[in-house]
Amino acid sequence: MSQLWDTSSIKPCRDIVMAGETIPAMFWNAVDRRGPTVWLRQKHLGLWRSWTWNQTGEAVREIAGGLMSLGFAPGDCASILANTVVEWVWADLAILSCGGVSNGVYPTDAASQLQYLCEDSRTTVLFVEDDEQLDKALEVRGQLPGLRKIVVFNMEGLRELNDPGVLSLSALRALGRDFLQKQPDAVAQRIALCKPEDLAILVYTSGTTGKPKGAMHLHQGLVFTVRGYNTLVAQDETDERMCFLPLCHIAERMGGEYFALYTGAKLNFVENPETIPENVREIAPTVFTAVPRVWEKFYSGVMIALKEAGVVQQATYGWGIGIGTAIANRVLAGEPVGAWLKLQFTLAQWLVLNNVRKLIGIHRARFLVTGAAPISPDLVRWYMALGLPMLEVWGMTETCGASTGVPAEKMKPGSIGPAATYNEVRLDPVTSEILVRGKNVFAGYLNLPEKTAETIDRDGWLHTGDVGVVDSDGYFRITDRMKDIIITAGGKNITPSELENDLKFSPYITDAVVIGDKRPYLVVIIMIDQENVEKFAQDADVPFSNYASLTRAPEVQALIQSELDRVNLKFARVEQIKKFFLLETQLTAEDEELTPTMKLKRKLVEQKYAPQIEAMYG
Repeated sequence: MSQLWDTSSIKPCRDIVMAGETIPAMFWNAVDRRGPTVWLRQKHLGLWRSWTWNQTGEAVREIAGGLMSLGFAPGDCASILANTVVEWVWADLAILSCGGVSNGVYPTDAASQLQYLCEDSRTTVLFVEDDEQLDKALEVRGQLPGLRKIVVFNMEGLRELNDPGVLSLSALRALGRDFLQKQPDAVAQRIALCKPEDLAILVYTSGTTGKPKGAMHLHQGLVFTVRGYNTLVAQDETDERMCFLPLCHIAERMGGEYFALYTGAKLNFVENPETIPENVREIAPTVFTAVPRVWEKFYSGVMIALKEAGVVQQATYGWGIGIGTAIANRVLAGEPVGAWLKLQFTLAQWLVLNNVRKLIGIHRARFLVTGAAPISPDLVRWYMALGLPMLEVWGMTETCGASTGVPAEKMKPGSIGPAATYNEVRLDPVTSEILVRGKNVFAGYLNLPEKTAETIDRDGWLHTGDVGVVDSDGYFRITDRMKDIIITAGGKNITPSELENDLKFSPYITDAVVIGDKRPYLVVIIMIDQENVEKFAQDADVPFSNYASLTRAPEVQALIQSELDRVNLKFARVEQIKKFFLLETQLTAEDEELTPTMKLKRKLVEQKYAPQIEAMYG
């Protein structure tokens, strides 16, 4: 694999790089060792601000002292309702440093969802980001008798607020300073009391079916898993990371915050979700973890830019990516790459491929990591052709994140790799469901012993709900969710995710849900990429007045049909999609149809758009 990249920079690290058997112990050891080194950076109003480990420690210590001054006891739960910002990390580490339980709430959740999560977790202190999130908290505060205080990160627009149950983060820190002047060892004493077997965090599942379930993770499981991550996708203090996915999701909490805490990698926080492309180019991360939606967006951006380029630029790109693809194919097949092809690839990098990487912001990256949802193998090959290994990892909330991962030395696009060294993975002999066992598996669902017993069997195997296959090298491949497999009226078993991933490879399609269970043929509901389809319409002089009229335009319908035809060519006739429907509303994370990681909820989409689905079978 060295013909494309240096695998020596992606070698696993099996040493314990930061001591500590609990998250707070690990954090404070890191502060002692790395004190003046910058750990966190965040852009606000166009300017980057940095915090060293010492400055982070000071903030965490003051917040922890403030919580104790409010009577926050070991085992109490505090929740955080905010976007991915530096203060989220401070609050999280302060809660844990008090011996408390930390719970994240998605900033897109409605007030009623916030009420349920606070009730279920028995939240006593609620951190909120700003006035918008405070409004939700105040709306349901009367139904939360256990909630003692609400702490606001950003008081802009709240200067006139006079509510004894609400205080600013700066006021809480001031309380902490006063408290710690009288009891300077209070935080250290709480950390010493914290045990590996204590409950550390709650991570609520997205709740696509029924109410969200609070997955309980103990300190020992979190510490064990971050150490294991370094044997999978190792990093160190020289690495630059981006922190932009929701911190209440296991991917960013573990793979971002806690893994960077352990390894010392610098965490850079983006301004907001809309500025991610710009911020990536500024940060130029050396290790970049993202969900498929982000990788698809980068690819489509390059494809659209290419259409606007001159003939010479297009030809140069075509030649360069062709050379990269040829090498990638040889590497994947285990074939040698000759000196002439290597020389051509070096020239291709200099002429065009490095510019493509800079356009995205991945020109300094050692490797890319994708997870949280299936990704098109063709997309993985494209990034490989640019000269970057894209390593797919697979896991879930209940496995504390990644349980399998593709090694850079032997990549197989479409595979989620072999089991990580820190856990066991196997297939159920009857159902082919993927099962996981190890210290990284969660401790169960909060207040739901029956659900826990359904999920973890007597032998400690976690039933993931994913169906897969495994090859002779031990590489797993997910074929679908157990509940999502389609059996057509003709008895044909269809894996919808394969079709959906191929459709999402199109720069014009953001997401797709294939339908056809007990039906005569397959249909699909599609969410278009607004930016790219609008650009297509403008270039082709297609008139439209709003998003809905754009989706209805005959030229746009024909464009999507051509993308559907491209995908259908890869599949047998019985597996091909016959009809499609374009969603006429541009969905965001605040809409019920999308999960927090921006995936369409299959069951909800089928229910909500039942009339449109029936029309396609009319």
